[in-house]
Amino acid sequence: MQHIQPEKWDLVIKGHTSLFDVKFKDLWHYRDLLAMFVKRDFVSFYKQTILGPLWFFIQPIFTTIVFSFVFGNLAGISTDGAPKYLFYLTGITSWAYFSDCLTKTSTVFRDNANIFGKVYFPRLIMPLSIVVSNLVRFGVQLLLLICMMIYFYFFPEGTFHITPAILLFPVLVLLMALLGLGLGLIITAMTTKYRDLTFLVTFGVQLLMYATTVIYPLSYAREKGYDHIVQLNPMTGVIEAFRYAFLGTGEFTAASLGYSAVVTIIILFLGIIIFNKTEKNFVDTI
Repeated sequence: MQHIQPEKWDLVIKGHTSLFDVKFKDLWHYRDLLAMFVKRDFVSFYKQTILGPLWFFIQPIFTTIVFSFVFGNLAGISTDGAPKYLFYLTGITSWAYFSDCLTKTSTVFRDNANIFGKVYFPRLIMPLSIVVSNLVRFGVQLLLLICMMIYFYFFPEGTFHITPAILLFPVLVLLMALLGLGLGLIITAMTTKYRDLTFLVTFGVQLLMYATTVIYPLSYAREKGYDHIVQLNPMTGVIEAFRYAFLGTGEFTAASLGYSAVVTIIILFLGIIIFNKTEKNFVDTI
């Protein structure tokens, strides 16, 4: 009697898995798909625009001008001695990357329901591709910030200097990405049942910006007696560290950055668990 060899499969799809079974090996195995999604996000977003990638420059420039006029000139809010345009641009650059990661990740299930329902791949690939593709925009805006720093070095309108905290730059970018990813995963999982959340995300992110030190220094919040509330926002510590690294202003402390890191890890952990649970049956509810 001929002996039949058991079949060996490269990939096994299981219907019931643990909440903590994230399959990080699959994420690495599908890294080429991640690169393809990153390219798709970048091309599709600017393909039908007239100015294309120039919007990377236009948006932060106009936002910085408006913030400088409204909050710097009309409201007279201090920038702790730093040039107004640099002060607001550092806050805008860091906040824009975080908010883009959050808002675009928060609609992953809704925007990709057709793909998720037809073919298998690790679902985390999709939100990860958003975080990575947003790095391109962040890099361009960072280049704009450096150019403006060079300009104000020769034509000073205030004082600023790069500090050794610049070495923490990769850590700050990672915290912004993971915090936006974690919150986005939680929201996209909830929107499979509660569609109203999709209308609140963009509005809520804009309101949340005013609870950080994007448009005012932490010293101003302390003068008004709101510094303890503002510091509860984990992005406050990141933005303060970012601004301190590039401009030498702000109230950067190891405790505030540590708090931001701990909150980010907790939110990311919860986001992955909730996302992992929802992706198993979201097709039936979306």
